[in-house]
Amino acid sequence: MAYLLLNGPNLNRLGLREPDIYGTATLSDVEKKLKRLADSHNTDLQVKQSNHEGDLIDAIHRAADEGIFGIIFNPGAYSHTSYALRDAISSVDLPVIEVHISNIHAREAFRHTSLLSAVTAGQIVGLGVFGYELALTALMEQNKGESENE
Repeated sequence: MAYLLLNGPNLNRLGLREPDIYGTATLSDVEKKLKRLADSHNTDLQVKQSNHEGDLIDAIHRAADEGIFGIIFNPGAYSHTSYALRDAISSVDLPVIEVHISNIHAREAFRHTSLLSAVTAGQIVGLGVFGYELALTALMEQNKGESENE
């Protein structure tokens, strides 16, 4: 069983960019922690970060074609602007959990609306990088439950 951790624009600057909002953990720190969590459940975690919308769309499509069981996705600011990412998520039969490190609903008004949330399995916001762990755990539990029912 494999999952995809997908991070959008500016997440490569995690730990450096506005640490008062996003904390000091780097994207590498997040990836290592999630890989350890996946390993502890005998599952695989693939990781990708891109600042380019098309690369993120391609990664979502590829995940569906390559047998990924779910996607943990921090789309960054694309949450508020990208109908193309919304369409990509809608085009695949995979659970996608949208993660935001900060509470987008308590920030600037333009961040309050996610174009993606209506087509995702869920949204985790405002819990810092711990939100990524919650998302992976939720996906693994969901798949565990489905495999037990087969």
